[in-house]
Amino acid sequence: MSYGTGIGTRTAVVTGASSLKGIGFHAALRFAQEGWAVAMLDINAAGVERATAQVRERVPGARVASFVADVGDPESVGAVAKAITGSDLPPVGALANIAGVPSPARFLDLTLAEWNRVITINLTGCFLLSQALVPMMIEGGYGRVVNMSSVTAQHGGGVFSKTSYAAAKAGVIGLTRGMARELAQYGITVNAVAPGVVNTDIRSGNSEENELALAEAVPLGRQAEPWEIAALVCWLSSEDSAYITGITHSINGGTYIC
Repeated sequence: MSYGTGIGTRTAVVTGASSLKGIGFHAALRFAQEGWAVAMLDINAAGVERATAQVRERVPGARVASFVADVGDPESVGAVAKAITGSDLPPVGALANIAGVPSPARFLDLTLAEWNRVITINLTGCFLLSQALVPMMIEGGYGRVVNMSSVTAQHGGGVFSKTSYAAAKAGVIGLTRGMARELAQYGITVNAVAPGVVNTDIRSGNSEENELALAEAVPLGRQAEPWEIAALVCWLSSEDSAYITGITHSINGGTYIC
């Protein structure tokens, strides 16, 4: 068994990578620290450039590049897949589908436009990026896909994100299982990560009272830090996880125990 085979030989593609407090940024940072080349994707051009610069600063010599993409737009996804292939980065070996948006809209107040927005970014984005990049993994003989779900998919939501987000993230679990079954013949693994409440800025505008309530509801008594989720994402992308596929990995401090 060889370890660290991402070093200098494979690229990890990470979506939703612009926020320095986000899981996507911390996943990109962790991949770089473990020797992977990294393609950082986000719809926020200035933000992802800033985040990429931060990874370079923290990991001297890292091979990292930023790309602008709307994960819910097929044309944008196709264009960024071509851009990654045409860059000087090594072949794609891992995809971390982390881009997502929350929605606190209650079911009876939920508009079709909001429903479509949440489903498109959280679920369709995983589908589009995976379909665009998995053929590269098949060609390269190594592939890991990690899709970001949520504890909300498991318990239906609560203090903040509600029905549309729960539905989208539950769809991610189904997508993960279907992909895992179909792609196993190529040696490609597909797993989902379902975090509980994480200390990121995805809930910007949430009140301090609600943030405290979120933490107090966790048996471990705190929110997760984004680097803790990133560590699991990167491990699921390593050779060490080669016999694990189609699984939803709960990382929620005991919020949902199944």
